[in-house]
Amino acid sequence: MTLYHISAKKLIKRCAFSMFTASLILCSAVLSGCSAQTKSGENTAADSREPISATEIKLNTVVTVTIYDSQDRDLLTKCMNLCDKYEKVFSRTAADSELYKLNHRKLTPVERTEDTYQVSDDLAELISEGLDYSELSKGAFDIAIEPLTSLWDFTAEDSQVPEDSLIQAALPKCDYHNISVDKDKNEITLKTDDTAIELGAIAKGYIADRLKDYLISQNVKSAIINLGGNVLCIGGKPDTSAFKIGIQKPFADRSETIAVMDIRDKSVVSSGIYERCFEQDGILYHHLLNPKTGYPYDNGLIAVTIISDKSVDGDALSTTCFALGLEDGMKLAESLDDVQAFFVTSDYEIHYTKDFRKKIKVSETE
Repeated sequence: MTLYHISAKKLIKRCAFSMFTASLILCSAVLSGCSAQTKSGENTAADSREPISATEIKLNTVVTVTIYDSQDRDLLTKCMNLCDKYEKVFSRTAADSELYKLNHRKLTPVERTEDTYQVSDDLAELISEGLDYSELSKGAFDIAIEPLTSLWDFTAEDSQVPEDSLIQAALPKCDYHNISVDKDKNEITLKTDDTAIELGAIAKGYIADRLKDYLISQNVKSAIINLGGNVLCIGGKPDTSAFKIGIQKPFADRSETIAVMDIRDKSVVSSGIYERCFEQDGILYHHLLNPKTGYPYDNGLIAVTIISDKSVDGDALSTTCFALGLEDGMKLAESLDDVQAFFVTSDYEIHYTKDFRKKIKVSETE
């Protein structure tokens, strides 16, 4: 059994929001230098040169969309509506979602031929993405981890470590090899009755990419999409300068950053042990679970940040690289085109991929 030990004095208050109430990875990136962070339906724009912004609770997290080169607030409304649409596809816990019905197929029959199930384009595509990363990581990232994640509740008022017997019983069910997808036919094959899928570690990234696609289709060229910390930039600011994206300092107030980066038209996603966690008997338990042991990873990492073109890749890679640890995670990130990463170890040292500083302007903060 692997546990993550950390001084109780460093344990901070658990994050108030978590996507789909599942074991999702919440990015620690926060916006800096953005002039409009408003409540939904409000416009603080002093004139047409000011950005418009909306913030709502969606996907069980805080969603903010800020547009810099348009005053059409209907775009913001439609982005929020898209979040609602995708929650009804990918939520693991909402009983009316497509994924929930698939996971609970014995209770809620879905269209099937033997063990093959018909699903939507979006669900087939995201499951396929998840399987690719499961294979890439050799199971360190595993979308079949739902039988395990459903045992852990990191949002409860009094979170507790599950009984070890329940964890051990769940482990044999967590195997992505039991899932296959035919994207041409939108068919999912599940080889065992107890196979269940968890998409929390990549769903926000996928949704952010779809919001970006929509805004670009509406001729938006300057915007920031922030899904609970998964930050996706469309272009840069209207004056051609970069967006300033700050990465939250682990185990610190959300206003404190460990680094600030200049970002244009990229995704920034972080996975860390400090966002969703609880302490029991002096031990910190966090939501990044090892599908081989059933307990949180304990590999000397506090956080991993990924900069990529697509947010779904950043979402998956931040979890995958964390799971692989510093050495193997660094090797994976450096092997991929158009991906940069930095790793924060338990001594608060920052380790960058080899070309990071050549590609991205970054300033470390105290």
